[in-house]
Amino acid sequence: MRTLSGKEVCLILMNHGFVQVRQRGSHILMQKQTNDSCTTIPVPNHKELKIGTLRSII
Repeated sequence: MRTLSGKEVCLILMNHGFVQVRQRGSHILMQKQTNDSCTTIPVPNHKELKIGTLRSII
């Protein structure tokens, strides 16, 4: 798995239907709504995300 930045992860999530809801400090909240549920993913806005953080986002 290669290293990605927070902005790159947000762009990937946007391509999968997520939208940026808000940003507080160094964390961006991405959200995707469907008919029966809502998925929210906090993404740290760092230059390099750790492998464990990327795995938990996936």
